[in-house]
Amino acid sequence: MSVVGRSGAALGAMLFWVFLSPLALVVGAPGSVFSDPSLLTCGQESLQLTLPLGWEGNASFLLTTWDTEGKVHALQNDSDCGLLISGTPDGSRKVLVSYTGCYVFEWDGNYLLLVGLEGTDAAGQKVLLEETLLKCPVGLPALDAPSSSVCSAVPSQDRLPCASLPVSQGGCQVRGCCYDPRDRVKPCYFGNTVTAHCTPDGQFSIAVSRHVTLPPLVLDSVHLASGYSTGCVPVVKNNAFVVYQFPLSACGTTFQMSGDQAIYENELEASRDVKTTSLGSVSRDSTFRLHVRCSYSIHGSSIPLSVQVFTLPPLPAVSQPGPLSLELRVAFDESYTSYYTDNDYPIVRTLKDPVYAEVKILQRTDPDLILVLHHCWATPSINPQQQLQWPVLVDGCPYAGDNYQTQLVTLSFASGLLFPSHYLRFSLYTFTFVDSTSQEKLSGLVYLHCSASVCHQSVRESCTTTCPARA
Repeated sequence: MSVVGRSGAALGAMLFWVFLSPLALVVGAPGSVFSDPSLLTCGQESLQLTLPLGWEGNASFLLTTWDTEGKVHALQNDSDCGLLISGTPDGSRKVLVSYTGCYVFEWDGNYLLLVGLEGTDAAGQKVLLEETLLKCPVGLPALDAPSSSVCSAVPSQDRLPCASLPVSQGGCQVRGCCYDPRDRVKPCYFGNTVTAHCTPDGQFSIAVSRHVTLPPLVLDSVHLASGYSTGCVPVVKNNAFVVYQFPLSACGTTFQMSGDQAIYENELEASRDVKTTSLGSVSRDSTFRLHVRCSYSIHGSSIPLSVQVFTLPPLPAVSQPGPLSLELRVAFDESYTSYYTDNDYPIVRTLKDPVYAEVKILQRTDPDLILVLHHCWATPSINPQQQLQWPVLVDGCPYAGDNYQTQLVTLSFASGLLFPSHYLRFSLYTFTFVDSTSQEKLSGLVYLHCSASVCHQSVRESCTTTCPARA
């Protein structure tokens, strides 16, 4: 039988993921009970047999199994012998049988489980109608690395990171993810399939590609079967993938013990858009259901635990009246590593040459302070109120009426600044003032001015400026 999914996570974690679709089973025809090979899923530490909806509705037949001593038993919950039966939201039943329990034999490189179908004859006597040997290979590897086609099918712009940096190729592929050493930003990313694993710290991690079905899934319709409770929504989503990550104890996860196995189960499904008229109903959406199981080997009293600590927000900074100093300066180039001093002015530039300007807060160390630029403009004199002037920034955004628009420089901690929010940088292109009547160039200098304020970031105030997209 083919193994649908498996993982070699720490603590002996084992994971299955299978697609569930409606399975037709004629209970009155015993020969069909074990004819579908997809009903069996082989894992690293146990096998799973699926009993489709409708099986329990007929009391004429009874599933049986044999233990390692040759005694026959009804197929029912037996935690001491590593047999667990659980229900699913669609009404089917899952039979989980441990390889180390009482009912599985190991022979010739395979785990064997003998299952029978018992009924009654015309005289009311019990008879064995059918028996089948279920087989799973010994020594399954850890979660398989995805195929090259699964990885190459994901364009770079659609890639979502599967592991945080730094990560090795082996560390990436053991998660069942794709690895591209040429990609320095997202070398480890999810493949064009379903990627699911159980983390050692007690979390489900499930990534679903929209191309896992045909036609492609509508990712907005994918949700946990338990609903949309707090914390049970995608942690990441783009046009191609949706990713869920949540604790084993949350989001409707079921828990059962089977021998020394702690078993956690949950389901993802996609709702369908159904159009209805007086004559009938149609849908063009794919059917999708994903059943995920995490099985942990319990040593002593150790069970995986996910701990979440909710801290109080930081106390607001102490504020008091006092001077607030800002500085406007010009850098030598776009690296903003060296700046002109007072002795270097005036600076000579050729028309259309860039001028790299910076405004910053002086002598403040509060990380919640954010510098906000309102307007920047140029005048032909030191007087900022002079009637003749040219706008550079308007309401913090490049002046749209300029054919050489000012460029805003994005800052982050990667820029090497201790407090990036205390700085604002922009570049403008050198120009000269022209007489409005004669259209002749005016001689003299061009002076740059800016008006700014400092904002204190809080829940009510984001202190951000949003500029319209450039045409």
